[in-house]
Amino acid sequence: MIQRIQSVFLVLSIICLIATSFTVYWVKSNNETQEAVNLYPREMVSLKMVEGVQQEVATAGNIHLFLLPLLIAGILIFSLFQFKNRMRQMQLGALSSFLMTLTMIMTAYRSTQMNEMIESTTYEFPAIGFFALVMAMLFNISSNRFIRKDEKLVKSMDRIR
Repeated sequence: MIQRIQSVFLVLSIICLIATSFTVYWVKSNNETQEAVNLYPREMVSLKMVEGVQQEVATAGNIHLFLLPLLIAGILIFSLFQFKNRMRQMQLGALSSFLMTLTMIMTAYRSTQMNEMIESTTYEFPAIGFFALVMAMLFNISSNRFIRKDEKLVKSMDRIR
């Protein structure tokens, strides 16, 4: 029964999580001093314009923002094929929601650490990686809702018999 609507939401969540692991999370820049800090899934990079050329000033590693979304995608792939056991699907969905929330918190924490690498920000915004993570969370919540709805339907049909 992989053609159910919750399976579509799970696949969309998996796609968003994989996209999250390969795109920029957050960008901060100062146009006056020509400095910028980009938060990538594997590292945080500080950039500065020197004589018209953008140079990398400093980096800080954060491999957990790369690996955690891939781990969550793996959990959701496993959950996708557990369609016969809806309770396990709901448990895996709750676990993945918790891990996505943890990833969002770590991203927000790292974005506050970006202030230490740049004097003052004139331009700051979450990038596509953060929005893909939010979309993955919404798709996961939707899939959990429909899994719960299926479970209630099956229980009511068993009660009628």
